[in-house]
Amino acid sequence: MGSGKSALALQVAHHRKRAGRPGILMTNADRGGAGRLSSRLGISSDALEFDPHTDFGRLLPERIPVRGFVICDEAQFLTERQVDDLAACVDDLALDVDCFGLATAFDSRLFPGSKRLLELADETVPLQVEVLCWCGEPGRINARLENGTVARAGGQVAVGDVLPDGTGATYRVLCRRHWRSGDPGPGLDDVPLLGL
Repeated sequence: MGSGKSALALQVAHHRKRAGRPGILMTNADRGGAGRLSSRLGISSDALEFDPHTDFGRLLPERIPVRGFVICDEAQFLTERQVDDLAACVDDLALDVDCFGLATAFDSRLFPGSKRLLELADETVPLQVEVLCWCGEPGRINARLENGTVARAGGQVAVGDVLPDGTGATYRVLCRRHWRSGDPGPGLDDVPLLGL
């Protein structure tokens, strides 16, 4: 989280569309609501919503011509079967499929969809934005905060930053040491913004 993955997904889709390539944007449980792919930077686009029952092996050949593209954000929510179907579309239909998502959940364990993506991907590319813990070390774990405390149990999926009033799941990227110790660091309101 905080690495700009959704912004990059939107940027890739924009450039491919500008090049005249047919394609589709897909997402699941986006903060912008169903049928939207959005970035915390404020950019968004219409997208198809996928869920665990979406049959990519049937949907994509019907919607996208050969040599088209698929941008899939929140790819950690894909099922293993869906990842297999996306790989088959790459191989059999010559579709470009780019998946953007988190590798691990708040408990530091791989999402099943992410695990399968890592197993089958032709290429994995870490994002270039350096994501840091509040202490300055590399951020490795997307910790879920519940009432200011690092959560240790609960469902793997809880969408963060959902409501404008701040209610709902809250996440903070932590280094492994601070995740293990349960130290979420200073509140975001306590971090000064230095003027020029």
